[in-house]
Amino acid sequence: MLKVGDKLPAGALQEFIEVEGNGCSIGPNTFDVANETAGKTIAIFALPGAYTPTCSAQHVPGYVKQAEELKKVGVDEIWCVSVNDAFVMGAWGRDQKTTGKVRMMADGSAAFANATGLTLDLTARGMGVRSQRYSMLVQDGVVKTLNVEAPGKFEVSDANTLLEQAKKLKAS
Repeated sequence: MLKVGDKLPAGALQEFIEVEGNGCSIGPNTFDVANETAGKTIAIFALPGAYTPTCSAQHVPGYVKQAEELKKVGVDEIWCVSVNDAFVMGAWGRDQKTTGKVRMMADGSAAFANATGLTLDLTARGMGVRSQRYSMLVQDGVVKTLNVEAPGKFEVSDANTLLEQAKKLKAS
């Protein structure tokens, strides 16, 4: 399982882009995790699924609300990662008004979740293998903080917790 001090696993995530530009075409675009994190501080939070109750009511809205504060303390980008396809993540991002604040990154085949070891098997509930709920701060591809939720909980992966950790990381 991924831990503080580890480099993020190699791999790719997809993002649905609605406006052509910066070398991105309209539609799903694939991004290499190592390239996208190089030289940056990234706040990553992952969750079991788009449009699910806690994710839609608390997790994503918290990061949208705190996006400016996170950027003020040195976070270059905020990523929401979920085992959903890029079309679903794009539609959910529109609903959650994440544009310019949170990148909605799709891990459609759970390859990233599996590589991190932070999976949640919801096969018995008809949802297959998903990502655990967690948050982390990543600097230049290296995990600096990691907050993994206990099953069914939402206590440590919220935006306020990560904001406080980002403030401490900036001060150090």
